[in-house]
Amino acid sequence: MLDRATRELRAYLHVINRQLVGGSVRKIIYLSLVCLILPLIGVSNPSKYEITVLATNIANFGGFGEWSFGALYEGADETIMFDTGFHEDTVMHNAKRLGKDLSKVEKVVLSHFHADHTGGLLKLRREYSRINKSAFSKVYVARGFFDQRLNSKAEIDSSNRLGPGGFERVSTFRSKAESLGITFIVVEGPMEVADNLFITGPVARQNEHYNGPSGLFVKIDGSLAPDIIRDDQSLGMLTEKGWVMMSGCGHAGIINTGEALRGIKDRPIYAAIGGFHLWLAEDEVVNRTAKWLGEAGLEKFLGGHCTGIHATNQISDLLGLERHEISHTAVGSVLTRDLNIIRSSVE
Repeated sequence: MLDRATRELRAYLHVINRQLVGGSVRKIIYLSLVCLILPLIGVSNPSKYEITVLATNIANFGGFGEWSFGALYEGADETIMFDTGFHEDTVMHNAKRLGKDLSKVEKVVLSHFHADHTGGLLKLRREYSRINKSAFSKVYVARGFFDQRLNSKAEIDSSNRLGPGGFERVSTFRSKAESLGITFIVVEGPMEVADNLFITGPVARQNEHYNGPSGLFVKIDGSLAPDIIRDDQSLGMLTEKGWVMMSGCGHAGIINTGEALRGIKDRPIYAAIGGFHLWLAEDEVVNRTAKWLGEAGLEKFLGGHCTGIHATNQISDLLGLERHEISHTAVGSVLTRDLNIIRSSVE
C-alpha cells in the first residue's frame, strides 16, 4: 500500500504532465522531475519495526513502573514481544494506557528465566488468546532456561521466587504454560525469529564472564555449579544503519552480546536498548564497556531497567552522545522506525 507522501508525489507528477505544454519541452521537464522525485518514492525507513518499552523501572501518567523489562516490536507484518515484565498485569496495563494492541503478538522472546522478565507471560496468553488463538503462543528461550535453580545444598529454596513466572519450580511454570497452549522453542544458537529480527541464543562468554547476582546453582553433568545464567540471550534488530541490540539484563555481558550479533552479520552496533546490569558496576567496567561500544559504532543508547542512570550518563559522556541520542528508558519510551528516540515525559 502506498503511503500518503508517495500518493501525493504521483498525483503531482500527473498534474504536471497534463498541464505543461510544448511537446518535447514538456517531456524534458516531466522526465527531469521524474528523475528527481522517483528516487524518493517508496523510500523505506531504516528499520522495519517501532519499539515501545512496556515494562521498566519508571513510568508516569497512570503507567505501572517496576523492576522489570518488556518491549514491543511493531512491524507491518508481525508484532513481537521481548520479555513480559514482573507482575502479571504490568505489560497489559501499560499497553492499554499506550493504546497498543497486544492481541497481534504471537511470538515472544524471553531474555532469561528471571521472574522480572517472565512474570506476565501466562496472563498475557490467557487474556489475548480469547481474541487471537495464536496470541503469545510461541515462546523462544535459550538453552538452560528450564534448568532448576538450587541453593548451595542442592535443594529447591522455597523462599526464592526468582524463577520463571515467580514459581519456585521451573517444571510448574512450564506445565502451566503448555497447558495454556504455549509452545517453547529452546534455542541453541542464533536464529532469525522474524524479518530482520535475530535472537542470539546462549551467548559465548569471551570477554565478560558473568554480570549478575550470586547464590544460586544448577546441576551440570550431575555436579553442582554456580548459576551464571547460561540461558541469557538478546534480540538484535538489523537495520540499514546496523544492529539495534536489545537486552533484558545482559547477564552474559554487553560486549559478548554485541560480538554475538556481529557474528551473525558484521555490522555496527548502532543502538543499544534495555537492561545491561551496570547499575553496580565499577567505573573501570563502565569505561571499558563504553570504549568497546564506541569502537563498535554506537550512536544511540537507551539504558533502562538494571543499566543504571549513572552508567548511562557515563557511557554517553565518554562517547560524546547528544541529549537526543540517549534515553533513561521509561514506560512509553519509543525507538521509531526512522531510529529516533521519543522519550516518555517522566524522563
